[in-house]
Amino acid sequence: MGSSVMILVISLALCVALSAFFSASETAYAAVNRVRLKTLAQDGDRKAARALALADDYDRLITGILIGNNLVNIAGTSIATVLFTGWVGPLGPTVSTVVMTLVILLFGEISPKTLAKQFAEQVAMGVAAPLNAVITVLTPVNALFSVWRRMLARIFKPRENAMPIEAELMTMVDEAQQEGGMDSREGDLIRSAIEFIDQDALDIMTPRVDVTAIEDTLSMEEAQTLFRESGYSRLPVYHEDLDHIVGVLHEKDLYSALHEGVRDLRRVMVPPVYAPATLKISKLLHLCQSTRTHLVIVLDEFGGTEGIVTIEDVLEELVGEIYDEHDDVNEAIVALEDGSMVVDGSLPLAELLERLKLEDHYEADTVGGWTSEMLGRIPTVGAAFTEEGYQVTVVGMDRRRVTKVRVSRAEPEDNEAAEIPSAHESKEA
Repeated sequence: MGSSVMILVISLALCVALSAFFSASETAYAAVNRVRLKTLAQDGDRKAARALALADDYDRLITGILIGNNLVNIAGTSIATVLFTGWVGPLGPTVSTVVMTLVILLFGEISPKTLAKQFAEQVAMGVAAPLNAVITVLTPVNALFSVWRRMLARIFKPRENAMPIEAELMTMVDEAQQEGGMDSREGDLIRSAIEFIDQDALDIMTPRVDVTAIEDTLSMEEAQTLFRESGYSRLPVYHEDLDHIVGVLHEKDLYSALHEGVRDLRRVMVPPVYAPATLKISKLLHLCQSTRTHLVIVLDEFGGTEGIVTIEDVLEELVGEIYDEHDDVNEAIVALEDGSMVVDGSLPLAELLERLKLEDHYEADTVGGWTSEMLGRIPTVGAAFTEEGYQVTVVGMDRRRVTKVRVSRAEPEDNEAAEIPSAHESKEA
């Protein structure tokens, strides 16, 4: 083998190696985690800082990589054509095309890109210095293509991304869990924090019908009995009806007052703190902190009492249910052996629909309200309806309020049977 042939072979190998370098660089910077690079750079890692600077100027980076990759691929193909023409004669160009296609695909594209995707951060930091030098050398050519990019950007204007940032963050959390960098508990906590800012007091409050309160005319002994029976440590105090809440009574303050001989609970209660039902719970938490209160009275748009919210309700939206040693633990959804489930009527409808994988296009906010909406009347025990392949049956009522429903898969004959009573019931309504 002559020296000129040896030079061509070495040049061809160098072109394939450079093709692998550019391909790996392209994939690494497309897949790199910029947040991780930024963290490493802030900790003093110079390689991470250099890689981050390239990633921040991605248009210039990708243009330089593509120019370099195409140059070495074309050069390699030309060299291979010369070599194979000398070796096999007229069939040289054909053989060169087949061989170079396989070589570039295997060693210049697929293999380096596969490895670069698996080790994106390491590759990005490793190639940052030589890649920066190549881009600097190609600056004049890159400048010409920058003009072309700006022309294309003016002609083909991208549509604005309508996806909210919360949805993008949720997707990032899902991907982090799938890749093993985050466990389910951490993922749930981050999702709760993201959803936290979108919820308002109405979503987490104890509704008016479930509020236990003290009338301001009760004696201290009667209030003491109510505290003992309810198990609560704080109770709102009302005058005449719940729309006129005049204070909040603390159990600790009650016993201290009794010990001191105070007989009027109005002297013991503290002024109430009010909030509109539309107040975001992030602001509600700040309100509790600034007023040093654990219980807030939620008002409707007409100034009437809608319900109450405690600081525990707010924190539970972040960390899940919080139980103490005196709480009765009642699961909102209880799965039965036959595949059906018993659901609490006060459960937010969105939670049930998410579990059933159904879309939420209903007016109601709770499962009980959904039941009334679908039946078109005040439900009774045993009333049922079928919706999107599920049969929902009322199994518990507290006066006119649905407390429990049973949700099961609807059989085809159940669908037909459920339609006739529903039509009859709507006529009666």
